Parts: sequence; C-alpha cells; structure tokens
Amino acid sequence: MGDRDRLHDLRQQAHNAGIEGNSKMTEGQLRKALHKVGKGEQPQMAKQEAKR
Repeated sequence: MGDRDRLHDLRQQAHNAGIEGNSKMTEGQLRKALHKVGKGEQPQMAKQEAKR
C-alpha cells in the first residue's frame, strides 16, 4: 500500500472514530489521535492533544 493510500485509510478511520477536520493532520498525529480514542478519550480532545 502506498503512502497516499495509507494516509487516506487513516483519515477514514479518524472520520469513523469521530475525529472531525482531520485533513490537515499528519500521519503521526492521526495515529496518535486514533490510539487515544481507542483508549476511551473523546475524539476532539484526542485530536487537540495529537496536534501538540
């Protein structure tokens, strides 16, 4: 899978997890936010923390 496909898949997963406005997040930020949501954190809080 190419970088573009992997990033697209991560963005789709983030959208499905409720992380809105993830189009400007990097791959690392997306992974971090998805991990936090998976541990029970609120999607928008996970997004904010991942972008720091």
